[in-house]
Amino acid sequence: MLVDIPRLLTAYYEEKPDVSQPTQRVAFGTSGHRGSSLQVSFNENHILAISQAICEFRKAEGTDGPLFLAKDTHALSEPAFTSALEVLGANGVEVMVDRDLAYTPTPSLSHAILTYNRARKDSLADGIVITPSHNPPDDGGFKYNPPTGGPADTTATKWIEDRANAILADSMKEVRRTSYDAALSSPNTHRYDFLTSYVDDLGAVIDFDPIRAARPSLGADPLGGASVAYWGRIAEKYGLPMSVVDDTVDPTFRFMHVDWDGKIRMDCSSPYAMAGLIALRSKYEVAFACDTDADRHGVVASVGLLNPNHYLAVAINYLFRNRKGWQAQAGVGKTVVSSSMIDFVAKSLGRKLVEVPVGFKWFVDGLLDGSLGFGGEESAGASFLRRDGTVWTTDKDGLIMGLLAAEMLSATGKDPGQLYSELTVQFGDPVYERIDAPANPAQKAVLAKLSPGDVKETILAGDKIVSMLTTASGNGAPIGGLKVVTSRGWFAARPSGTEDVYKIYAESFAGQEHLERLQIEAQQLISRTFKAAGVGS
Repeated sequence: MLVDIPRLLTAYYEEKPDVSQPTQRVAFGTSGHRGSSLQVSFNENHILAISQAICEFRKAEGTDGPLFLAKDTHALSEPAFTSALEVLGANGVEVMVDRDLAYTPTPSLSHAILTYNRARKDSLADGIVITPSHNPPDDGGFKYNPPTGGPADTTATKWIEDRANAILADSMKEVRRTSYDAALSSPNTHRYDFLTSYVDDLGAVIDFDPIRAARPSLGADPLGGASVAYWGRIAEKYGLPMSVVDDTVDPTFRFMHVDWDGKIRMDCSSPYAMAGLIALRSKYEVAFACDTDADRHGVVASVGLLNPNHYLAVAINYLFRNRKGWQAQAGVGKTVVSSSMIDFVAKSLGRKLVEVPVGFKWFVDGLLDGSLGFGGEESAGASFLRRDGTVWTTDKDGLIMGLLAAEMLSATGKDPGQLYSELTVQFGDPVYERIDAPANPAQKAVLAKLSPGDVKETILAGDKIVSMLTTASGNGAPIGGLKVVTSRGWFAARPSGTEDVYKIYAESFAGQEHLERLQIEAQQLISRTFKAAGVGS
């Protein structure tokens, strides 16, 4: 089942996408373009066209500072890095690459952009990170981060996507390209020490004093990803009792435990993929892992792997009670499909709750200006402010979320699982699950454009429906689906951007049986809306 790396790389260069085929076009999802060279969805021409489009976009936007270029450990990241640098170099873009051409986590790239842009009003920097996140080994990914340091908004990604596809359709005639050697040796290409810049600044966001005082046994697992060189440097720099569980880098990721469906994914929120670290929980008081670009986190404590929602709630409760330098009005950011436990925690803290659609890009502005102290997604991605209340990163940061678990344990004497148990005593013990249901493209299109008026039901799982949402309460932006709320639970349904399914997120405060009833009735409700729209089965 291991991917054939030579075949994967050959396909990257030899297969040419046909833009008349929807699956072979450039398509930016919630965070960049992803695909596989074996499926002709992530190939050299894709990257050349996207890179050229980014050069034109940043010029149109007046972004003329340096572009920070990062890559993770997926096999397709290295050739994509080469292709991108060739185009950037030919377009005269000033580029910052890693000092040793090493791997760079997404949060390190965001930190670098923000560090450069601090106190600047013009000649601002932006960045590209080459990663498909936790996706399987045969995938590649390509993300653009504008001068805000976080994921590009939909206006930017739509412009880049459309322009890249136009370039592909015109047989690549408008791509400017030089040789890799010429680009790398160009006076416009500079070396930047991502690792040192990020690690040396961590004391501004994490309080290491209690960790050094308590000396808990800590384990960190990069899962073969871009954080591989970071954990050891962090332990050395801050004198932490932390071991790197495994520093193997292998593009087949053969050391991973397979995920729930038998595929290899570096998903640090999955108990299947994290089975190896979970088995070591008796060795460490707390352990943590990151996915391949280190923007997601997984935390293992005495209870095993924490549910991402549980850890978000615990982190929010701890941070807002212990970060005295944060603004009194700094709010809590969550996505519409994250647990309602976060709502209860925010209310108990007296903090404003800002609920946004799925996608970390919705937290960028709030983290930048300090109006959000924390932004987190149910998919185990989050970031938070520096201890003085200023911005740290505007992209997800799995490293600080892992280190925060160590800080919480050391400062409170309780691991995150124990701290979550305390929250359930106060607020109840919700049951949460995400499942998939089949949906064809026509059905997914209907779901993405639903309005509350399209739903006729007034009762869900025995309770009166109190609200139906197709826009997020925090910013009024469309959620690309539907959320239905009752007094004892809720569900949200959103179409998948890559598969013929829709995702159902559901949570009950009345137990497992009620959750299952929510899920069943949610599917029935959605099926009736499909039928009413003429796309039912």
